[in-house]
Amino acid sequence: MFRRVAFAALTVGLLTTSACAPMTTYSGFQAIDASPKDVKVGEDTKSTVRGSLGSPSATSTFEDDVWFYIAQVKERVAFRRAQVVNREVVSITFNPETEVVEKVDHYTLEDGKVIAYNDRETPTRGRELTVLEQLLGNVGRGGMLPRDDEGVPGTRPGDR
Repeated sequence: MFRRVAFAALTVGLLTTSACAPMTTYSGFQAIDASPKDVKVGEDTKSTVRGSLGSPSATSTFEDDVWFYIAQVKERVAFRRAQVVNREVVSITFNPETEVVEKVDHYTLEDGKVIAYNDRETPTRGRELTVLEQLLGNVGRGGMLPRDDEGVPGTRPGDR
């Protein structure tokens, strides 16, 4: 009897603790054979970087000579919101004329900044209709009643 109770308690305990294990999600650039940290300034070119690392995650909006390799790890426990636990951004700047690597910058989660978005909305002209006004808006407009279309261009006499 004691063994059954102990086994049931152990099973319940294991199920309870396994439900709280975090689910880890990896997204972005995943370094397999080479790492962006291995890029050498003054030696590597755009073609060698693309050959070893592949296409960048993103390029600069204003300059085509800056490539970004971005990777992040998120963890989610049970029903809670996912938290970013690790983020790495490697910025590689190339010389526009020679396409040789000029600068390699490494950024982590600590280098990021939280931006407060402005959630205000621009008001539009007019007025907002209530649900009742939307439902009863066409009542009395005569959509179902026969119309007197005599003399209107595009109608023929006797087409009813």
